[in-house]
Amino acid sequence: MTFSLVGRCERTGAFGAVIASASMAVAARCAAVRAGAGAVCSQSTTDPRLRAELLDAMAGGASAGDALAALVGRTPDVAYRQLAAVDAGGGAASYSGERALGTAADIHAAGAAAAGNLLANRGVPAAMLAAFQDRAGDDLGARLIAALRAGLAAGGEVSPVRSAGIVIAESQPWPVTDLRVDWHDDPVGQLAGLWQMWQPQAASYVDRALRPSATARLCAATARPCRSPEGSRPDERGRAGRHRPVDTRSRSGCRPRAAPVGGRGCRGSLYYLLATCFVTRRPTASPAPARTA
Repeated sequence: MTFSLVGRCERTGAFGAVIASASMAVAARCAAVRAGAGAVCSQSTTDPRLRAELLDAMAGGASAGDALAALVGRTPDVAYRQLAAVDAGGGAASYSGERALGTAADIHAAGAAAAGNLLANRGVPAAMLAAFQDRAGDDLGARLIAALRAGLAAGGEVSPVRSAGIVIAESQPWPVTDLRVDWHDDPVGQLAGLWQMWQPQAASYVDRALRPSATARLCAATARPCRSPEGSRPDERGRAGRHRPVDTRSRSGCRPRAAPVGGRGCRGSLYYLLATCFVTRRPTASPAPARTA
């Protein structure tokens, strides 16, 4: 009751997986990525342990095809499983056991593999792969979302889809993107919306992890102390403390000096970086006492 795709970006070397299902929280147990190794999905009567086995083998230098063949050859009950993998060189492989759920199909080509079970029709994985390949010049996340939408448009699975997720690994040793919709009437649409919100911010969160001092200097250089909104009480401001997170998108009187990057309608990573900076409030000097004659 799942359809998924794993893919590699030829330009950046990033890996990603995207998945949807009638089951709750499908991405939590079925999709996995590892920087420098690859991306995998384990589904259909899912055994989440198979994800780590495939990633370990590819991290050790095995191709996706060799890693998958070895796993299938040694794993008990593998006939119930469905697997897809892509490796660091862009090699891909897929597998559907003879006891995979319902109508099951899989397909792979250079740089991507797609698979699905309990499908409305066997053409769903092929539609996903075609959508991924057709957008080769786009960002990896956008390609993965397009593939998931194409799978749904091609029929998806026989039951209503309720959960979806996307996970992407770049050069950092953690997934830079890990977005999930664990239960919703339109999880694919919700996931696409989350991606549009997250993508402009993703790089700034990497900077915070790797270059915190530079991030702090940027905040200090481009933000200014907040002016309190009209009507706020001084005693309330004093109790709030000097260091307080400021959301420049919703608070009046707080604006970063730099305009949002990326042009009209585009929320660039700098904008989001500044929007979540801690702004130091400078104490206001007490007025000098009035002189008396």
